[in-house]
Amino acid sequence: MKTERYFIIYKPVNMVSQFISTHQVKLLGDLNFDFPDGTHAIGRLDQHSEGLLLLTTNKKITKLLFQGIKPHTRTYLVQVKNKVSKETAKQLSEGIEISASGGGRYRTSPCLVKIVDKPNYITEPEIPLHPNADYSWLEISLTEGKFHQVRKMVAAVHHKCIRLIRISIEEMDIKNLSPGEVKEVDEQFFFKKLNL
Repeated sequence: MKTERYFIIYKPVNMVSQFISTHQVKLLGDLNFDFPDGTHAIGRLDQHSEGLLLLTTNKKITKLLFQGIKPHTRTYLVQVKNKVSKETAKQLSEGIEISASGGGRYRTSPCLVKIVDKPNYITEPEIPLHPNADYSWLEISLTEGKFHQVRKMVAAVHHKCIRLIRISIEEMDIKNLSPGEVKEVDEQFFFKKLNL
């Protein structure tokens, strides 16, 4: 009987969440780790985002985690240009209209939005900003994942996203990982931390 394998990685910025591409981009296979055949990413992080990405050889996990009846919380740390007011954070948390595929509009579901300090476990790469530039860090926890949703949400309240880091999915987080680091975990730990 085949034993499935499970990995958590801190996907670095400027890497795509796949092993094969027709474009000249950094791939998951460029990480310093020998993944077994059949390993795939569960969900995606776009090329310019970083943070927690889950990989496995188990084809059933994506459906369990992102298409199941029970919603699963994803938390992002977002650095945006200019200071974010409490009113703006409240507006984001109550749901906001963003662009959707096909030229339509979509109203996001209520979510948890907090203005925070950057946690000390988030280090490189720092995005260089002008010395006089104002910025804020937001922690956004949501259970839906529309295309570029977090970037679109902050843009809808007139803030430009500088850095986007997925710091956790359910109770699985990147606190002990550095960008580009891969950690293999056992199935019991994987399922428990993701509340599957």
